[in-house]
Amino acid sequence: MFATVHPFLIKPWLCSLQGIDHIQVESCKTFAVDPFEHSTSHMFIVVIQGKGELAWCNRRTRLAQGDIQFVQAGVSFSITASADHEETLQFYKVRVDAGPIPCGQMPDQRHEENKAEPDRVLDIESYEAPLPVMEFSYIPWGVCLDHMKQLLRYQYADSLHEQWEIQARFQEWFRSLIRQNDPHLQLVDERKRIHSSIRYIETHYHKMFTVDELASRIGLSRGSYTRQFKRLTGKLPLDYINGIRLDHSKKLLQMTDDRLHDIAHQVGFSNEYYFSRKFKQYAGISPGVYRRHHRKDIKVFAPFLEDYLLALEVKPVLLGYHRAWGKQHYLEVDDVPDFDISQQHSLLHEEYMPEFIMLDRGYQKWNLERFEQLAPVYYIHQEGEQWREILKVTADLLGKTNRAQEVIASYEDKAAEARGRLQRYTRGETFAFLRISASEITLYGEHFGYVGPILYQDLGLTPHICVKKWTHRQRRVRIELEQLCQLQADHLLITFDALDSVDGEERRLLDRQEWKQLPAVRRGNVYEVDFMPWMNYGVISHGKKIDDMLRFMG
Repeated sequence: MFATVHPFLIKPWLCSLQGIDHIQVESCKTFAVDPFEHSTSHMFIVVIQGKGELAWCNRRTRLAQGDIQFVQAGVSFSITASADHEETLQFYKVRVDAGPIPCGQMPDQRHEENKAEPDRVLDIESYEAPLPVMEFSYIPWGVCLDHMKQLLRYQYADSLHEQWEIQARFQEWFRSLIRQNDPHLQLVDERKRIHSSIRYIETHYHKMFTVDELASRIGLSRGSYTRQFKRLTGKLPLDYINGIRLDHSKKLLQMTDDRLHDIAHQVGFSNEYYFSRKFKQYAGISPGVYRRHHRKDIKVFAPFLEDYLLALEVKPVLLGYHRAWGKQHYLEVDDVPDFDISQQHSLLHEEYMPEFIMLDRGYQKWNLERFEQLAPVYYIHQEGEQWREILKVTADLLGKTNRAQEVIASYEDKAAEARGRLQRYTRGETFAFLRISASEITLYGEHFGYVGPILYQDLGLTPHICVKKWTHRQRRVRIELEQLCQLQADHLLITFDALDSVDGEERRLLDRQEWKQLPAVRRGNVYEVDFMPWMNYGVISHGKKIDDMLRFMG
C-alpha cells in the first residue's frame, strides 16, 4: 500500500527530525516502542537487514530489507524478528515532529484520543481515515541508506548552524520519499518496464547488447531508460550488466579450468583483455590471481589485518607489530614472525616473501606501498567499522567465502547472549572508554571507532552523556583535564598508549587528584584493558572485547 501522509503531515515542509536510532533485534525477539516517546512523534521504520513483523492494532505487517513503514503518532506497535531468517533484523527508527497545526485545522479526534491512550486498540474495520501505518519505498536504496547514516552520525549537533544542517539533510530525504510515493507523480508503467529489462539482463547477460537496444526493447529512449535504470538500481546500465557478468565469471574461475579467453566470451565480454581489466577493477585482483587463491593456500602479508585472515583460518606469513604498541598476542599465533611497521625502510626477508599483500587505509603512514613490487596488492577501501564487509571481501579474495558467514553468525550469537547478560547486570548504568598517553586523554565515541560500535550497539550498553555530546561526529576526541572532571560515568574502561612515552609516563594521570575524584574511580569501577585487542578492528578483537566486558561485569 503506497499512500500519502498528507492527512497526518498537513505541511510536510514544516516537519523536523526529532531523533534517529539504529535498532537490532535478534531472531524471535521483540522490540516494543516506548509509548511516551511515540505519543507526539510520527515514526518511520527503515529496514536495512533481515526480516520480521510490525504488529499494530491487531494487524501484522511483514518487514524485509528495503521496506519503509510510516507509523502515526500515538499508535502502539512492536516489531518482532523472524524466527526462520539467519540475519539479525536491523532498522532505523526515525522520529518526526509534524510541526505546528495550521490555524483553523484541528487534528482528527480519533488521533487525539489515541495519543491520550497509547495502548488503545483502533477499530480498523470502522476506521475510515487513512490507516495509521503506511508502506513506502525509496529508490535507489543505497542513497536512502547514505541519508540514514548521515542523519545518525550528525544528529547530536551543538551549534545552531549544525542543527540547521541536519534538518536540511532530513528534509532532503523526506521530500524525496514523499515525491517518490505520491500516486500522482509515480511513473508506474516505466518502472515496470525497467524491472522487466532487469530480469531480461539477468537471464541473458551472456549476450552482446547495447544500452540503445535494451531501451528500444521496452519502448523507452536511451536517456529515459538510463535515468530510470539508475533510479531503480543505483547503477548505470552497463555497470550493472558488467557486475552480473563478473559475478558469473568468479564461479567459472573457481569451478572450471577454462581459459580466460573462453570465460570472457561465456559471460558476454568481447575479448580477454577487456574482461581482465574490468575484473581487476571489480574484484581488486586479476582473474588469474583470484583463481589461484581459490585453488591453493597462499602466503599472505596483511599488517594489522591478520585478525580477518585468522578468522578465516588463513595463517599470515608475518604478523604486524609496532614497537610502542606491542605485539598482537591476542591472535595467539606466537610462531609467526613479527614485522615492525614503524621501521619504515625495513625489507622483507626472502624466507617470508608473500604471494599476496593486503593493506588498509593506513598504509601510507607506514610507507607500506614500497612492497607493491613484491606481490599483487589489494587495498581495503572500507572503513574499519565495516568489519563484516571487510571479512566478506577477504574471504572472496582468499577462497574462503563459506567461512565468512559462519564467523559473522557466530559473533552475532555471542554478542546477543552477552548483551542480555550485561543489560541485566548494568541496568542502565553509564560507560565511557579512555585511551591515555603521556601527552593526552582520548575519549572514544558512541557510533564509530574501535570501541563504540561494540560497547554501545552490539552490547547495548549506555554511553555517558558526555560521550554523546563530545564525540557526535568523530570516532574519538581529545579532552582536557578540566573536561575529565565532567565525565561522571558509572564505569570507565581505560587503555594506555605507550607511543612517545618513556618510563611509564602515560600512567601519571592515575596519581592526579582530578582522576581520583571521578565517581567510577571512587567506586572501583575502572577496568584496564589490553591495548591491542581494544585498539583494533576485526571479529577476533571484537570477541575479546565482549569476553572482557563479561569478565568485568561478573
